[in-house]
Amino acid sequence: MHNGFIRIAAAAPTVKVADVGFNLDGIKSKLMELESSRVELAVFPEMSLTAYTCGDLFHNATLLDAAAKALIDLRDYSKNLNVHFAVGLPVRHAGALYNCAAFIRNGKVDLVSKSYIPNYNEFYERRWWRPLPPGSCETVEICGETFEMSSGRIFRSHGTLVGIEICEDLWVPIPPSCRLAMAGAQIILNLSASDDLIGKYKYLTSLLQQQSARCLCAYAYAGAGWGESSTDLTFDGKAIICENGATLQANRRWDPSDNTSIADVDIQALERDRIHMTTFADCSSTECKGITIEDSSSDSSICITCQNSGSDTLAQALLRNIDPHPFVPAGSEAIHERCEEIINIQVAALAKRLDAICCHTLTVGISGGLDSTLALLIAVRTFDRLGLDRKGIIGVTMPGFGTTDRTHSNAVDLMSHLGVTSREISIGAAVKQHFKDIGHNPENHDVTYENSQARQRTMLLMDIANQTGGIVLGTGDLSELALGWATYNGDHMSMYGVNAGVPKTLVKYLVNYFASEAPEKSEVRRCLLDIIDTPISPELIPADSDGNIRQKTEDLVGPYELHDFFLYYMLRYGFTPERIYLLARNAFTADEYSDETITHWLSVFMCRFFNQQFKRSCLPDGPKVGSVCLSPRGDWRMPSDASSTLWRQNR
Repeated sequence: MHNGFIRIAAAAPTVKVADVGFNLDGIKSKLMELESSRVELAVFPEMSLTAYTCGDLFHNATLLDAAAKALIDLRDYSKNLNVHFAVGLPVRHAGALYNCAAFIRNGKVDLVSKSYIPNYNEFYERRWWRPLPPGSCETVEICGETFEMSSGRIFRSHGTLVGIEICEDLWVPIPPSCRLAMAGAQIILNLSASDDLIGKYKYLTSLLQQQSARCLCAYAYAGAGWGESSTDLTFDGKAIICENGATLQANRRWDPSDNTSIADVDIQALERDRIHMTTFADCSSTECKGITIEDSSSDSSICITCQNSGSDTLAQALLRNIDPHPFVPAGSEAIHERCEEIINIQVAALAKRLDAICCHTLTVGISGGLDSTLALLIAVRTFDRLGLDRKGIIGVTMPGFGTTDRTHSNAVDLMSHLGVTSREISIGAAVKQHFKDIGHNPENHDVTYENSQARQRTMLLMDIANQTGGIVLGTGDLSELALGWATYNGDHMSMYGVNAGVPKTLVKYLVNYFASEAPEKSEVRRCLLDIIDTPISPELIPADSDGNIRQKTEDLVGPYELHDFFLYYMLRYGFTPERIYLLARNAFTADEYSDETITHWLSVFMCRFFNQQFKRSCLPDGPKVGSVCLSPRGDWRMPSDASSTLWRQNR
């Protein structure tokens, strides 16, 4: 593997029914293509040496002998190949025929027999094949040589563990791949010859995604295609690679020229999830009996095409999509659905909290920025759902030394048009008195200057909440919590943090969702769209001479899209900084961020993530909305004094 990735392929080259020589040449030609693409592991369709639709010719010695000789030919051909591969063929043994996959590696052959033989509808495979009971292992003779044939074995390939199943094996209630995965197989190869019917492809792709998710594995599927007999059936030549619930690559069906899918599989991510999901190991301890794993010396990878390459060459140009915004789904429809789901989670959580404490009033600070806007919108929808008067939501705008006319106007207008109670309290005089009390020079715009404003605002919100018999609704988001971009005991504190599980890159999509729901020419929509376009800022430093925001958050702590990317892969998969950098280098173009820029902000992220844990250790309650969460009561428990040295040295 290279940086935890292995390049795999599913291929369905054109075949001729019963023409073993033609099929053998096609497989060899495809192997050379895969070799040039630096593929390390490949799967071909069921009966790929003979074609699947040979019918009773499978009982003819001429066809069986040709398939046997082709196997030996491929075995010898593989000796100088880096790619390991599985092909399908019929195997004679002890007076019976077996539907087998031959796993071929650098001159070595292992046979895996199909476990479940379909004999219903268009399938009548029992006419030819016999199943090999699970866990069985037989010694078979082919062309005077002996080979092992099993139905429950895991093989080693390029540092990974590989399991094999054949077509129908996937469709049964408990596929062999389940037990293989629980015994350690990280990649499942499926040699298939599933014919095409109306609606079947969609069902199959869903099945492949779900099986890869259930088994926390990569799943490569190669289905018979062009050249198979159309006497009764039609085959579309599917080549699909899935990983942990997602399709990494799928070819264009019905096109003989597009018969291969290649993708880089993230073994490191799969292994992390298996470790993290404790119930996976619980299942493994009881369900993988009878599965054997090859001795480590069996992995005879020679890596011809890669031996002169740098260790990170493969990861520099990954054959998989690395989304630069992992928290944001691709496509407007998917974003719309995600926003609806997140909003419903936030609203349900806040509604439960209000109901539990019999509370009918909320106090929320409104700055005219994205986070406080989202919190206000969630509060409004929650009150509407509970049948409460929106006037019970007390929005407080607290202009200070850095507040601009734009954000102040948006804050006031939004509260007015949403129909909530609006209050305005300038904090200037109180903070200046505080500076006088503690002996701070107001011309010194240091951390004391900034944090005094944040704490004054929080004090006002807390006192107003007491005054009105309500609670303070926090506005800080997940990204700010990761970076510690909040004033301790200032905006860091509230009675309920409704945005605590929402990353910054997603906040603007949620606000935009509310804007799209508002009437087209309404003032609410106008306000929301302008808030989305406003630079992110805490507005704690005075504006410039033209009244524009001078203190821009991303100039200080770095681009949020980078930090959210780092956060996702740090928490979701536990990746090293080096690996996160490699993924970022694939996700973002050099025009967007240079190598030096990514490295710099990654270092900043690691320093802040560790140094600011003390703020997360005493967070208010707040709802989890996604797979990444920093709640100290659930998802993320880290000592506040943990050292970041290893993470800063890693890159």
